[in-house]
Amino acid sequence: MAKIRKKGTAGAAKSFITRTQAVRRLQISLPDFRRLCIFKGIYPREPRDKKKVSKSSTASTTFYYTKDIQYLLHEPLLQKLRDHKTLSKKIVKSLGRGEVGDAARLEKNARPKLSLDHIIKERYPTFVDALRDLDDALSLLFLFANLPSTPVVPPKVISLCQRLCLEFEHYLIITHSLRKSFLSIKGIYYQATIQGQDILWLAPYKFVQRMTGDVDFRIMGTFVEFYTTLLGFVNFRLYTSIGLVYPPKFIMKSDEQGGELSAFLLEGRGVDGSMDSEAVQNGEVQTNGRHELPEDVQKQIEGIKEDDATDENMEEEGSQHAERSEKTGDAIDTFHPIASDADVLPQPQTSSTEAASLFAPFTFFLSRETPRQPLEFILRAFGCKRVGWDAVLGDGAFTNNEHDPTITHQIVDRPPIADSPKSEVSDLMSSGTVAKQAMRMPGRTYVQPQWVWDCINEVRLLRPDLYAPGATLPPHLSPWVKPAKGAYDPTTPLAEQEREGEAEEAELDNEVKATSENEDSEHSALAEEVNREVADANGMSVADSNSDSCSESNATSQDSFAGFDDPGATDSGDDAADEHQRELEAEAVGLTFKANGARVKSILKKNGRDANGDDATKKAARRRKEEAEELERRKMMLSRKKRKLLDKMLYSNSQKDAEAATLRRKRRKIESEKV
Repeated sequence: MAKIRKKGTAGAAKSFITRTQAVRRLQISLPDFRRLCIFKGIYPREPRDKKKVSKSSTASTTFYYTKDIQYLLHEPLLQKLRDHKTLSKKIVKSLGRGEVGDAARLEKNARPKLSLDHIIKERYPTFVDALRDLDDALSLLFLFANLPSTPVVPPKVISLCQRLCLEFEHYLIITHSLRKSFLSIKGIYYQATIQGQDILWLAPYKFVQRMTGDVDFRIMGTFVEFYTTLLGFVNFRLYTSIGLVYPPKFIMKSDEQGGELSAFLLEGRGVDGSMDSEAVQNGEVQTNGRHELPEDVQKQIEGIKEDDATDENMEEEGSQHAERSEKTGDAIDTFHPIASDADVLPQPQTSSTEAASLFAPFTFFLSRETPRQPLEFILRAFGCKRVGWDAVLGDGAFTNNEHDPTITHQIVDRPPIADSPKSEVSDLMSSGTVAKQAMRMPGRTYVQPQWVWDCINEVRLLRPDLYAPGATLPPHLSPWVKPAKGAYDPTTPLAEQEREGEAEEAELDNEVKATSENEDSEHSALAEEVNREVADANGMSVADSNSDSCSESNATSQDSFAGFDDPGATDSGDDAADEHQRELEAEAVGLTFKANGARVKSILKKNGRDANGDDATKKAARRRKEEAEELERRKMMLSRKKRKLLDKMLYSNSQKDAEAATLRRKRRKIESEKV
């Protein structure tokens, strides 16, 4: 007889454990258990059959892997959390005895400090693993950097998030690693490429955020605590990889004046690890001097120089070869499909050299109504060294004078401004004062903020006249969504997207609609005219009857009745009126009218339509009908399962085609109204 196994000791019941059982096994509170799971990356699991997993009659909703909980038993943070629980009990007892001083001393000195360094190294064995998990970290830290300080979000957390985010932006500015950006309703999306890894995050707009009560900021605060440690490690590795000292120097005075990026002073590292006084501020390298090196290090450097001198010829040949390779490798190859129905291949991304030289030769000035922080970050990341703005926007500007003659581009987000006369401009420049009223400076390009985003997404300078102040801006499309075959693309002409015969059908529909509208208007006008004539005729008959009544009193009885009119004359008059009305109706609807009353359709000779009606529209409709019949014949050869799958695919494609046709119809209407 086989041994009877006890229930819950094998199978799925052994692989899973409930949250209550996990908390009891770890001997910590539920909030501490949540924090520990977030730090270690352990999440609830959903078993296939909850009845087999549950060991009680009560339906448990949260399950974890038993191996994960067993793994947490050896975590060093577990003892820290237990010590924190013990300290909380001591503080409560001290307060109960009225010993407030002892409670404050315990809370200040005896509180255990949690260190997450070993967890970061454990969860991310390589630096590439940390970069792959940086999307959520940056999105959450940029969010907390813009939140107001509340009891649940202390100011220290906000300042820490701001500092880490600005340090990360400085690295992107120096290395020109930013690739794309997109303005959405949620905020501003950024994409950077670091060591071959694409990092995408979302930064909110600089608006006043409203704190709602339906958000558990304790859980989010735990994630912030973990992500700040992670981003600190990442920033340290990024800065040291390019020879910069981390953390950079923080200028408190500039930060108080709203400097943001300008409040950090980056310094380079020398050969032996000593400080090179190469300071990088606002994305520019400033050299003030060098420290003296020790004698042994200096001798090693001199020996290296002698060895380099012997291989000078080889280096020259290598440099020439590198120059030739750079010249041939500057242009990025693009892949274009040959066939019309071929797949669209992913194109290579922009190199850092192109991103570094996009805005390099220009000097920008940001008006007061524009978002300074994202514009400054994007312009500097794409090579611009000189960005100025009004003094009210904060510290760190290249210039605060809006009438500086070195400014080449000004970004404005207001209605069109008038050109200032040359005499007034010369007076302003000679006096050095800034005019209070906004005037257009000669020789300067004025664009709206969207021009900057569209230029970096296209990696080329677009026409500034399309983004002039007050102009209707082109559509701002997401750089990560590529138009599929048959889908609507706002950037391509409408004629290239229309199917065969679609333009003729739309034109014919417009003609029919216009004809029906004209016919209705003509009918209404004719009816009004007939009613007016009838009213005038009734008025005349009434007047005649009044005059006749006066004369009939003096006339004889035999002259009082003049008899009936000729019926033939009345019929001929009615026929003439009807014929005239039919002629008006035919002219209104664009039809010809014959004398015998028959109406024949007029011949339309537009868009290649002939007298027999065999036009491009009918040809396209006939071709589509033939294709549909061929498809039905092919579907007959399929099995029922494949036929249903094909029907679902065709249905989804028809829905997409209908949506694209609706968008094309709207665009066609807008373009016709502009003309």
